[in-house]
Amino acid sequence: MSKISPAASVDRRVRRTRNQLRDALVALILERGWDAVSVKEVCDRADIGRSTFYVHFADKEELLLSGFEDLHAALEHERRTLAAPFGFLPSLIEHARGHGRLFRAMIGKQSGQTIQRRFRELLVKLVEADLSGLGVEATRLRWVARYISGGLVEMLLVWLDRPASLDAKELIKLFERMTAGVLDSLGEPRPA
Repeated sequence: MSKISPAASVDRRVRRTRNQLRDALVALILERGWDAVSVKEVCDRADIGRSTFYVHFADKEELLLSGFEDLHAALEHERRTLAAPFGFLPSLIEHARGHGRLFRAMIGKQSGQTIQRRFRELLVKLVEADLSGLGVEATRLRWVARYISGGLVEMLLVWLDRPASLDAKELIKLFERMTAGVLDSLGEPRPA
């Protein structure tokens, strides 16, 4: 029987605590909305002391945004693993589908703006990396990535409101066709 190292055990406890806090926050947001949730309520729901909360997070916004670090890491892994440009899209759409209720609960609130900004930043990084791999000119890279990412965010928001109007594969194909058109119009290389 192998023995788990103390460092691995601590890492597991830290992950478990952070996940419990994040899950409690999400549940409370869905029940009452962002503005009505306090750090104390999150701690009570997660059955974790406030001092432990503050060891991990400065406030409830930092707790909420910590989920984006995990999402970015997972999508970056997909992007690197799959050879196709924008190969992270199926995982992104699956994640959005699974958290659509949370996104809708936060739209229009102050926290919704923070989430949308962080989500856009995450997508820009992923799209920039793919465009760079396609050979998009460095002076245009930032602008093209922001333009494409902005369109993707809007497509996802509309799709989350009415997912039955288009299945996920059709959404990806539509995005890829429109993106290819943008790159063609700039004389840039396009995804295969």
